[in-house]
Amino acid sequence: MVALIVGLVLIAFCVFACLPAGIGLAWGPDVVDFLRGCAPVFAAFVGLVSVFIGFADIKDKKEARKEEMEAKKAEESAKSASGN
Repeated sequence: MVALIVGLVLIAFCVFACLPAGIGLAWGPDVVDFLRGCAPVFAAFVGLVSVFIGFADIKDKKEARKEEMEAKKAEESAKSASGN
């Protein structure tokens, strides 16, 4: 409940800060400049995280395929042992 109230207060402050002078703090242009500056850094960060997730996914698929092959070999060995 406290987190919800704090979140609503912060959103209200953000809106108030971006409103034009006389009504709010007129930080709108500064906010836009900040967003322009952080967008490339944020995009690089998201791209880097995506690459790490992609590598981990490929590694997991290889391990799953390897385990599947081992299970298949064990099943074939069990069938051949019970057939003899």
